[in-house]
Amino acid sequence: MASGDDQGAGAVTPPPSTRVHGREAAKAHVTLTIGLTLCVVAFWFELRRALGGNALSWAYVFEWPLLAAFAVYMWWKVLHPATTPTTASATRAKKEALAPEFEGMLEAWEEHRRQVLDAAQDESKRPSS
Repeated sequence: MASGDDQGAGAVTPPPSTRVHGREAAKAHVTLTIGLTLCVVAFWFELRRALGGNALSWAYVFEWPLLAAFAVYMWWKVLHPATTPTTASATRAKKEALAPEFEGMLEAWEEHRRQVLDAAQDESKRPSS
């Protein structure tokens, strides 16, 4: 009989939470609050001007809510960075999508890049005269 710690081979464990916590989360919340407050005030101001006869203000009446929605979207992305693709998974996806005839070129480019980075690190470690 298996112990409680053992799981079946097909069991999937959920990834660890990568949500931003603490001070960084508080900064994101404060920034969103300030941004949304500015958007609401600007919306109200432009709505009053538009209803008063300023035709150009109608464009801003629709622009400020869109800007607020974008702010909420970016706030969510800052708090939940795991929902964005990581560099490693993006690179893996690019390699899988690479045509076979170009695979050698990619490997040669990566090797050249490593050599350049190594040379730059060696240069920075060298004492200046």
